[in-house]
Formats: sequence, C-alpha cells, structure tokens
Amino acid sequence: RIMRSSGNKILSERFRTTMKIALFASTTATLLARKAATSAFTAPQSLQTIFRQIRGNEVVLASSNVSRFLASSSSSADQEIHEGQMLDVSRFMSGNRPEGTEDYIMQQTMVRVKDPEKSLAFYCDVLGFKLIHYSEFPQWKFNVYFVAPVDPSTVKATRSERWNHCMTTPGCIELTWNYGSEKEEGKVYNTGNADATGTSDGEKVRGGFGHIGITVPNVYTACERFHSLGVEFHKSPNSGGMKGLAFIKDPDGYLIEVLPQGEMVAEPVDCLGVAADGGEGYKDNSK
Repeated sequence: RIMRSSGNKILSERFRTTMKIALFASTTATLLARKAATSAFTAPQSLQTIFRQIRGNEVVLASSNVSRFLASSSSSADQEIHEGQMLDVSRFMSGNRPEGTEDYIMQQTMVRVKDPEKSLAFYCDVLGFKLIHYSEFPQWKFNVYFVAPVDPSTVKATRSERWNHCMTTPGCIELTWNYGSEKEEGKVYNTGNADATGTSDGEKVRGGFGHIGITVPNVYTACERFHSLGVEFHKSPNSGGMKGLAFIKDPDGYLIEVLPQGEMVAEPVDCLGVAADGGEGYKDNSK
C-alpha cells in the first residue's frame, strides 16, 4: 500500500531492507510457532528450514543477523515462542527453603536390576561406589542394595548404623533385585531410552527416565579406564554433537552420564578413536 501511494518505483535501499525484515519477521514467527506446537525441532534446524521455506519470498539473511533479529524481536508470536523455551527460573535459585523442608535431602534413585552381583560389580568396581546398606526381603522375594560414592572408612559395621548412614547420604542408588530375574533371557527392564524391552507390541517407547550422572576430574582419562574394563559406550567423549562428556551403560543398559568436574573441554581424540571434530550431531535419547 505504501509502495503504491508513493508512486515511486525506485525505493531507498533502507526501505527495501525494512520491508524484507518485516516480511521475514512475520514468516519466521508463523513458522516457528507451528513447529513449536509440534515440539519437533531444534533452534538450528528450525532456522535452516525457515531459510529454505522463505527463500521463495526473496528474504535471505545471514544466520548471525537472524540470531540478532530473533533476540530483539518483540512480536507477540516470537515472544510467546521464547517464553516457552526460556523460562525465568530466578526465583527458584534464591530465598529460603520452605519451612519444614530445611533438612530434606535427595537420598536415592532406584533402578531394578536383573543380576545383583553384576550390578554391584559395575557400580563398586567400575564406578568406585561402595555398598553402604542392604536389606533382604525373602518373604516378598526381593532385595535392595544401596551404593554411593563414599569413603570406605565411613561404611558402618552394624545394620542400624548402616541404615542411619544410608538415609543421610545424598545421591545413593538403590539397586532392587526381584528374585528369579537373573535367570531370564536377555534384557529384563526397560531403560526408558527408546527401548522396546517389556513392551507388549515390541515397539520402542518414549520413556521418561533418562540417565544417572557422575562427575570425574577428567572425562577422557575416566573413559580410557572404562574402555579398558570392557564397559559399553553409548556415547564416547567426542562422538555426538556435545564434546567432552560421555554416556556409558551399566549391565542392564541404564545410561550413566560422565561429566567433568569443571569446564567441558574437548581433547583431540577419545578412547574410541573419535576425533574432536568428528561424530554425529545431537540425538534425543528418548526417541
């Protein structure tokens, strides 16, 4: 409308750029909103898709300009997208804990295991944890074993002492063994990560459980040791899109993330011979 009313076929370069950006903003907001509704994209992928889809409208901008534009855009659709992806979580980081919760601790994560001996060997001999408490319930045909990364000298002598120590130790893993599972063929428990184990139709499920995590002084050194011990890798430090972290598997296939106790720095080659500039891109383990 403005172009027609001006009667001027030759517009300034600035005006042409403004019109292109306006068209880009509208198209970008619409496409991102549609894709966000399906949760089927990542930011880099969405921008590449948008570039291809809007190229026909002769709106082609450099990715750096796109990033700056999206960051500063105030359109309602774009703002709605960013609010969905970037939450203001500052209030959860400050202030006192609610009254009555001051002494709560994150004490355990429980996973079911097929063979307790193999699992205890993995968590204690490979990861360096110690068994700090266990309980046997033959009347209900299951046992539980609590392992944690503690100094061996802190493991208590009596059952009551071990229980009290265990219940006040953060970050334990409770390994639950149901009698007879060790005799079953193949995998017994679903790991939660695109796993078909235990499903009635044999199809993989999009599980909610992801992984357990440990931190180590040096990821590459730790993974060299894991590799020498025959541990199965889901992701070596240099594979995948994120460098400097790894995922290994326990005997049941549960993922263990291995992160550095400090800055995440990539080394040239990892334990599986993958170069820092190699590996595939990011993969959602739930799918």
